[in-house]
Parts: sequence; C-alpha cells; structure tokens
Amino acid sequence: MVFDTETTGLDPLAGDRVIEVACIELHRDLPTGKTFHALIDPERDVPEDSTRVHGMTRADLRGKPRFAEVADALLEFLSDSPLIAHNAPFDFGFINAELDRLSHPPLDHGRMIDTLALAKTRYPGLPNSLDALCRRFGIDLSERTSHNALLDCRLLSDVYVELTGGRQPTLLPEGADGMQASFITYRLLRPRTPVLVRVSPEALARHAEFVARLRDPVWLS
Repeated sequence: MVFDTETTGLDPLAGDRVIEVACIELHRDLPTGKTFHALIDPERDVPEDSTRVHGMTRADLRGKPRFAEVADALLEFLSDSPLIAHNAPFDFGFINAELDRLSHPPLDHGRMIDTLALAKTRYPGLPNSLDALCRRFGIDLSERTSHNALLDCRLLSDVYVELTGGRQPTLLPEGADGMQASFITYRLLRPRTPVLVRVSPEALARHAEFVARLRDPVWLS
C-alpha cells in the first residue's frame, strides 16, 4: 500500500494536522485500481507557508469531513498491509497523532517502507526528493504543479518499482491492462534460483596470463 499525507505544517506535536490523505493499493508491486482519498477539515488555520506547498487554504477545507469521520474507512482500507511512503516517519507521525486524538492504536512502524531511506542507500549524496527521483527515472512530472496526495501516491508507486527492481513491459502478463503495463517490473513474481557460474581451467589460465602482464595488479594485492 502506497500512502501520502498533506498537512498544515511540519510538527504534529505542535498542533499541525492532516488535511489530505491518499492511498493506492498494490498487489505484487502493481496497482490494483483501488484507491482511498479524502480532503479533511483540520479544525484550525492553514499557514501561508503550507498553502504554498500544497495549494490548499482554510476556505478550501471548510465543510470537508474531520479526521474522526474518515478514520475508520482509512484504517479498513490500509488493513494490515505494508505501508510505503516517501519520508515515511513524517506520514506515520501525523497519522498516529490523529489516531491518538481518537484513542485508536497507532500504525505499527514495523509496517513502514520508507522510499526516501531506500533512495539514500541506493543514491548516497544525490538529491532524493520525489521530484528528483521521478526525473532520474524518467517519470512524467507534468501534472505535479503542487503537492497532491493522490498524485504523489501514483508517482511514488512508479518510483518504488524502480527502486526495488525496475520496469520491463515485455514481461507484461497476457491480458494485463494499460495501467498495469506502466508499472510492470522485470522481476518474476516468484523467487528465482541463483545460477552458479563455473569458470573453465582454460579461462583461468588466460586470466592469470593477462594479470601477469599488468604493473601492480590489484587482483594480486
């Protein structure tokens, strides 16, 4: 399950609240087409700095359901699935703060898959924002004029596939639809058996002969 939130600020412990939550269901890294999305009345102001990020004002959210009104539906949708998010501790922190206000148990951090942490491991020292990763993987960002939780989930679904394997449409299962085709991974949907590569004595001898002609070869260090 991929999920994302938009908020009134950066710190739930200082009173910042969730104003949007979105989720996309994945099965074997492919979107099933099932989504959850809700705009939420935060019951407080929305600072201008936050509005510049996601484009939403207090007026946009008046009359929307409060978090208490969507919590049960959200938790039912999330079920017990692993939860994929970019900078996942941020989203977990906000959702858990909202759940705590309702005396609900928190989301288990053992379910967390943080794509930011995955990206930092794979690309240390490089920009690893969602925008940067989309550009790195050639994922279309033309619709992302501001932060939007549901759009960000769709982009992150694609990014997650790239971070954990990659796409190869030629392996598309027969009968899969176009949406699945855009997310297909090159990994087989069952475990693969490693193949032991055996080197012939002749190849080893040629390699030794080649290395012997090198000055201070690292292979002999």
